[in-house]
Amino acid sequence: MGCNLGELKLVDVRSQWPNEAADFTPWLSRPESLARLGAAVGLELELEHSEVAVGPFAADIVARDSADGRYVIIENQLGRTNHDHLGKLLTYSAAFDAGAAIWIASEFTAEHRKALDWLNDNSSEDVAFYGVQLELWSINDSAPAVRFNLVSQPRDVVVRVARGLGEGELSEIRRLQLEWWTAVRDALVGGHVVPSVQTPGARYWYTVAMGRSGLHISNIASIYDKRIGVRVYLRAKHGGAAALEQLLLARAEIEREIGEALVWDANPDARDKLIALYRDADLTRRDRWPEYIAWMVERIGKFRKTFGPRIKALDLGESEEEAEAEG
Repeated sequence: MGCNLGELKLVDVRSQWPNEAADFTPWLSRPESLARLGAAVGLELELEHSEVAVGPFAADIVARDSADGRYVIIENQLGRTNHDHLGKLLTYSAAFDAGAAIWIASEFTAEHRKALDWLNDNSSEDVAFYGVQLELWSINDSAPAVRFNLVSQPRDVVVRVARGLGEGELSEIRRLQLEWWTAVRDALVGGHVVPSVQTPGARYWYTVAMGRSGLHISNIASIYDKRIGVRVYLRAKHGGAAALEQLLLARAEIEREIGEALVWDANPDARDKLIALYRDADLTRRDRWPEYIAWMVERIGKFRKTFGPRIKALDLGESEEEAEAEG
């Protein structure tokens, strides 16, 4: 029996976007386009500004990572990579003290891929560089579809954390933390619980974004206290106190949706605010990891479903730091 198959064709990107600044940058600035790019690199991106002046030049897109609020620089190039755009990427990243830099181009030279790999290998673990190849594909005469191909990214987190410690290998506790968060990350991805995930690290916490800078899910795993937890973290400089006040108005409804009572603002003297749920967990008992991971993944899903829309709808006005600066 014959098959009627279409022909997959690579389309010139300039047929869709003739000009980088006038056509491609406005398209990429759309929320749905940034979401697609974010899924490719593992970040949840939200637009801050486009065509931002930096001295005599202009950064194509300045975004933020919703998980931690840090700047993400995006440099676009509809063509073969060159030194000019690499220099701009580094200049803009330095100007904004960015946590990540994304270079998008339709063709990457081997030299520029190696340059990005070198930057990831030799930079602080607080900054990450990504190379993303832009492609357009169509089937027969269909409308073209975008594909973002990740051609360069930070190396394995074990290497990066070990270098940050200044040691040849991770301590036993930090290795345990890294393995734990890697297992949690894999479960989140496998269960399609969140649209994008961060690279796990050898540390106390692991962040999941909720689509708004500075307001995110901060999951914790304490080997010393023998407990794990899922927390809504409301940073002061992003209006944390006002966010908590508004969310408290829906406390009964929120706890009904979660199905459990939560700990609201356990440390009222702290400027950053928390809404949390904890349980006992001895992470040295690896035989119990499936139970612990199932608990955490289920509650991350519930927290994101319950708090996500409410977080995005908050009316925060100016942040506390802005108010202090003006007052």
